[in-house]
Amino acid sequence: MKSAEIRDAFLKYFESKGHTIVASSSLVPANDPTLLFTNAGMNQFKDVFLGGDKRNYNRAVSSQRCVRAGGKHNDLENVGYTARHHTFFEMLGNFSFGDYFKRDAISFAWEFLTAKDWLNIPAEKLWVTVYASDDEAYDIWQKEMGVPAERIVRIGDNKGAPYASDNFWAMGDTGPCGPCTEIFYDHGADIWGGPPGSPEEDGDRYIEIWNNVFMQFNRTADGVLHPLPAPSVDTGMGLERISAVMQHVHSNYEIDLFQHLLNAAAEATGNHDMENKSLRVIADHIRSCSFLISDGVIPSNEGRGYVLRRIIRRAIRHGNQLGQKQPFFHKLVKALAEVMGDAYPELHKNQAQIERVLLQEEEQFEKTLDKGIAVLEEALAKLSGKEIPGKVVFTLYDTYGFPVDLTADIARERGLTIDQDGYEAAMAEQRARARAAGSFKVDYSAAGLELPATEFLGYSSLAEQGKVLALLKDGKKVERLVEGDDGVVLLDRTPFYAESGGQAGDCGYLELGGNRLEVRDCQKQGAAHLHLVHVLQGAVAVGDTLSAKVDANVRQATALNHSATHLMHAALRKVLGEHVTQKGSLVDSERLRFDFSHFEGVTADQLKAIETLVNDQIRANSAVATELCDMDAAKAKGAMALFGEKYGDTVRVLTMGEGFSVELCGGTHVNRTGDIGLFRITTESGVAAGIRRIEAVTGTKALALFDQVESLVESAGRSLKANRDSLIEKLEALVAHNRKLEKDLASLKTKLATAGSGDVLSNAVEVAGIKVLALNLDGADAKSLRETADQFKNKLGSAVVLLAAVEDGKVSLIAGVTQDITAKVKAGDLMGYVAGQLGGKGGGRPDMAQGGGTNVAALDAALASVVPWVSSRLA
Repeated sequence: MKSAEIRDAFLKYFESKGHTIVASSSLVPANDPTLLFTNAGMNQFKDVFLGGDKRNYNRAVSSQRCVRAGGKHNDLENVGYTARHHTFFEMLGNFSFGDYFKRDAISFAWEFLTAKDWLNIPAEKLWVTVYASDDEAYDIWQKEMGVPAERIVRIGDNKGAPYASDNFWAMGDTGPCGPCTEIFYDHGADIWGGPPGSPEEDGDRYIEIWNNVFMQFNRTADGVLHPLPAPSVDTGMGLERISAVMQHVHSNYEIDLFQHLLNAAAEATGNHDMENKSLRVIADHIRSCSFLISDGVIPSNEGRGYVLRRIIRRAIRHGNQLGQKQPFFHKLVKALAEVMGDAYPELHKNQAQIERVLLQEEEQFEKTLDKGIAVLEEALAKLSGKEIPGKVVFTLYDTYGFPVDLTADIARERGLTIDQDGYEAAMAEQRARARAAGSFKVDYSAAGLELPATEFLGYSSLAEQGKVLALLKDGKKVERLVEGDDGVVLLDRTPFYAESGGQAGDCGYLELGGNRLEVRDCQKQGAAHLHLVHVLQGAVAVGDTLSAKVDANVRQATALNHSATHLMHAALRKVLGEHVTQKGSLVDSERLRFDFSHFEGVTADQLKAIETLVNDQIRANSAVATELCDMDAAKAKGAMALFGEKYGDTVRVLTMGEGFSVELCGGTHVNRTGDIGLFRITTESGVAAGIRRIEAVTGTKALALFDQVESLVESAGRSLKANRDSLIEKLEALVAHNRKLEKDLASLKTKLATAGSGDVLSNAVEVAGIKVLALNLDGADAKSLRETADQFKNKLGSAVVLLAAVEDGKVSLIAGVTQDITAKVKAGDLMGYVAGQLGGKGGGRPDMAQGGGTNVAALDAALASVVPWVSSRLA
């Protein structure tokens, strides 16, 4: 069976068992503070397992695309060197949300694997494992499925801690977890290895193909296991592994999916050794890179973008190792779309964008790769042991953009290791910045707090009555908050919008008689709205009923900016192209900020066109329509999903301008586009490779900006004695005159510096036939020093010249050496010697260098040291 056929069979089998087919979620987890990437099929159902999300089904089946290349689940270093490790893989999974449990989960897995109508794998080829104390699962396998006891293995806590077992599964350090039962395939006695739990279990004979996880607990940050509201099932079977079984091959790289990519990689690199590990790395990495870019990740120096950059550069380096020095990696996107595009149409849709991102990254890395390898080769030549120092590893990263695993790859190929501890110490600051991309606000559910759901009434009302269901202080539940306390209030119903989808949370007040709490922010945790408050007067207790009042002015100003963001998003796609997708946003009462994918700066004409389109829609004053529907209906309307937003079965579709903008959004908006009043872009800039940012204002803020510009124009006119019509002409004339003066001044300084050069040159000291001149030229600037140094070198013949000038308490230095003696005396070395005496630094070419310092008092002595230093070089 081909891989696509196995995927289809799996989905159809579980659909026949009452499961709803659910599409793969993005590789970028939605609103999950614990994950860098989607790494398992259950990620998109995490809140369902925790009881914070309800679906209109209690059985689901999916084929989830996953990446394991960062965080706890990181397979990057093994990729290409083993038969089954990948950065990207597809996880086939079936899920029960409080419906069936162990018996049905085991029965379904066994039937799909062994029944003649499905995969028809011989039962005697399969082994199973269970958690050591899970007698129920053991009995089901032995007594009901008929698996002999000698092929059922109990696995206890084999990783040094309670519940740290190969058969106790957890998504991360916190979250849903529970015991599991795994199914292994026996490849046969001709392959070395022993069954699971044996000393030879690391061999390749017995390979895990399916894991059935019985989700019974939620593990919080303190390590405590809390029973889930309803026991559930999460299973996973790697498509690549089961494809290898069904296609009667041993390595995943031999299956149909990879053979097509390996052939494409061979063509792109010009190396046709199909067993070469570098080809495997490239074939694997094109999958993770392409899908990550398709899901909106862009190479950068932090967070998810940094991991993507590491993977891309690892692939490029392996291509370079195969002899391919030209950009090649981007050419493999076409082959990937050919083999996986039917299952994932976004590969076809985004192919040009993916290729563009990869090509840009290849061209950027090509500039530094040769330099970095040269630095590494130099370090290796001096290496006395078998370990590359951490400082060298850090320098390669910091200066040449070499990820540590790239250096580790090169080291491994030469039988060396790297000083990981030394590297980590040097990288502490950068690693902290990378981790910051995964840092979110306080996760109260991870602290073991079960927070009640809140009914949101803020679409239609800004003032409501709400009962206090819970109070939090310092992350813990309390019964009462008193005057002066900062804490969190949870109400059963509220008009306060909780921060979500880029829109800031509402502010306002909670009141009860003389008791008054200022709501400074409102955040969301699952289905709960957390009102972050400061108690101004009195106190509040659990059970109180409060009057909740949103600040209407702040809400309205925020709504103007949010609605304008939707209009601008649509305008961007019309002006720049449909490749534009949102990469982040911030909407509050002051402004809007919108990050989007685009590979060059937006021109002034384009910005004007975008502004015009948005203001045209504002003047049209069309009604803003909202509609609740299911996701399929929303897609049929052409609705776009916003970055970072998490959607349930029922979604809210927002339409503006008679179809001009159609997006999924849970935020608050204006009633008519005319309410926005006015839209004005304030800045456009780049924030990362391939990511641009626009900031804008609306309403009264936009009017205030026009007033500010008008005031500046009037002020400039008064200073230039010009009216509005002649202002530009006067300004251009002033700039031209200023440039002429600067040019004349520079010429005068050069003439001053070289005046009487015959007398000055007589101060040169001859050393071994070389003229050495060190002078302080007061009044010269850096440009004059350079020009004067060149003139002196030409007049002196074989010469070393060091010139200095003092201005504003700082010393500028220029060193020049004629070409005939640079083998013995280098200008950069001389500059470093002199600048060091002045508390500064400098450098440059062998024939010309520049630098400076701040210790003016030491200048005379430093100049006097030049002749002895040159003499030591010529001795």
